Amino acid sequence: MSEIIEIHDVVKERYGAIASGTAASCCGGDNCGCNTQLYDDNLLVGLPADVTNISLGCGDPVTIAGLHAGETVLDLGSGGGIDCFLAARQVGENGYVIGVDMTPAMLEKANANKLKMGVQNVEFRRGQIEALPVQDNTVDVIMSNCVINLSPDKQSVFREAFRVLKPGGRIAVSDIVTDGDFSAELRADTAQWAECVTGAIDVAVYTGMMREAGFSNIQVVDKSSAEGIIEVKPGMPRVYSARVTAQKI
Repeated sequence: MSEIIEIHDVVKERYGAIASGTAASCCGGDNCGCNTQLYDDNLLVGLPADVTNISLGCGDPVTIAGLHAGETVLDLGSGGGIDCFLAARQVGENGYVIGVDMTPAMLEKANANKLKMGVQNVEFRRGQIEALPVQDNTVDVIMSNCVINLSPDKQSVFREAFRVLKPGGRIAVSDIVTDGDFSAELRADTAQWAECVTGAIDVAVYTGMMREAGFSNIQVVDKSSAEGIIEVKPGMPRVYSARVTAQKI
């Protein structure tokens, strides 16, 4: 339990610093901290710089989620809100988007962006993705962008995701995964964990946890090298940015 608390504290401190402008990026890669190149340019039209300048993801979960008008969407680790605002456009005024984040400074920034944009169908809630402040069976779609790798208890994340999804609901995430495992020494490096590196797990273990939580039709849509998103060092396993989808049947 103490290890989980320590990792949460390190991650919260780092992302709070990013939100307040005292840290430049979420990781060691040259592009991290403004990863809007991962999105189709058309998606970003009309978003203010305060939103796009704090894009900390490793992919575009909004596009692979295939959102429909009227759906309720949950974003795990919503940060400055970019994926929530993109989702809000797609689900329309009859849809609703909930962003959950544990970092007060990120929530403050996200809510400021919401006010600036005049968005009505987005809500940001403070909470941990291992214990979501969301009722059972109330969400159509779950998204997450380079966040689950930061969790020290990924199995709980997937159980919680399964709990809050409606039957027939789906999950679409972009995340950092590996082929192989980090050494115990690297795993113990909480600074690298907070940089989206050593918290990543083997993709087969990742999808196995999803299956154990109850998900079906699990697909790794694609994997691409994580170089430029995180700092890949010698001695590490192969590290990827992956897009993963699944359903709650």
